[in-house]
Amino acid sequence: MRVLGVDPGLTRCGVGVVEGVAGRPLTMLGVGVVRTPADAELGQRLVAVEQGIERWLDEHRPEYVAVERVFSQHNVRTVMGTAQASAVAMLCAARRGIPVALHTPSEVKAAVTGSGRADKAQVGAMVTRLLRLSAPPRPADAADALALAICHIWRAPAQNRLQQAVALHTATAPTPSKGRTA
Repeated sequence: MRVLGVDPGLTRCGVGVVEGVAGRPLTMLGVGVVRTPADAELGQRLVAVEQGIERWLDEHRPEYVAVERVFSQHNVRTVMGTAQASAVAMLCAARRGIPVALHTPSEVKAAVTGSGRADKAQVGAMVTRLLRLSAPPRPADAADALALAICHIWRAPAQNRLQQAVALHTATAPTPSKGRTA
């Protein structure tokens, strides 16, 4: 399984590609950051994020795209930019028919470090160890993108089995009969 992880952001959008399967050593195929100038017009920044993600999709041909699910922060302006960059990543993948998975920050931290409350340094250290890198990827957005890809590789098989079980249960469950009316 080849996954492009995207840590969305308008100034720095982390991207990382990981290949492998759950239970086996993983391989990093690429890591980086799509940057936009903070003083550029919003529309131009979104186009730059789109062009950067498209380049990564062209170069690495992922089977899945894992994007960090945007959560509420104190700074609404930051949340809006993150949400807009996230939507661009999802749009780029959807345009190509690539399935998109959203993972919360705590879900990613728990998958990679064992604790949903891990800090950025712990995530970077575990990404470095899991991918057998000589140093943590910099900036942290790049390491977070790799963590997203790792999380998806490890969690996708279980999520798929769960979805299949729910679908099977729904398909074979008896339909409830309507109650009698007097």
